[in-house]
Amino acid sequence: MSFAMNRAQSILKEVFGFETFWPLQEKVIAHILEKKDALVVMPTGGGKSLCYQIPGMIFDGLTIVVSPLISLMKDQVDQLREYGVPALFLNSTLSMEEYRANVSKLRENRVKLLYLAPEALLAPRTLALLSALNVDCIAIDEAHCISEWGHDFRPEYRQLAEVRAAFPDASCVALTATATPRVREDIRQSLSIDDQNEYIGSFNRPNLFLEVAPKTEPLDQVLTLLQQYPNESGIIYCATRR
Repeated sequence: MSFAMNRAQSILKEVFGFETFWPLQEKVIAHILEKKDALVVMPTGGGKSLCYQIPGMIFDGLTIVVSPLISLMKDQVDQLREYGVPALFLNSTLSMEEYRANVSKLRENRVKLLYLAPEALLAPRTLALLSALNVDCIAIDEAHCISEWGHDFRPEYRQLAEVRAAFPDASCVALTATATPRVREDIRQSLSIDDQNEYIGSFNRPNLFLEVAPKTEPLDQVLTLLQQYPNESGIIYCATRR
């Protein structure tokens, strides 16, 4: 095992409290630590975040994390700070004083992971700030938002290809939990990621039971299900809120 992967293993245990990597995590982390681009498709809860967080802690420079949801961004940064990881975000929820303090930390190279919404990253003042820093990795979370064929397309995500070109020495990792083959191809083409650098995790969940049943008497069917599984959890999908 390389020195970098030894460090990754130590961080996994000492910082995040896991004994071993989950399936595919180790391969993806080793790939990113070699400063190679990657497209990573893993199910929700499959450990995608560690795939860029651990390399981000090992790289000398900064890792930029593009995230579309401010609430999720804050949760991840708060959790990383609890672990003692120097992470922060720049977004509209910060006061002017907080924003300036975070910018000062970035300029002083006191930050390992910077979380940004795509709109914030594309802002001229942000790009000017980052151009003076050593950026080692750009991690694009919810990467299916790049694709015009995806269910949650966002035009700002499409422009991330331009940002990626502005940091040619940084590796680029696109991550998503949902991507059809067509969407994956669109992501790779948009970010110039080779198809050999694609990692797809298993979506099999042996602890879940899925069933599709014809709807006949919906109220009776729901009551029957509730009676069959007292004091248990489940999800019943409905066509309308009413």
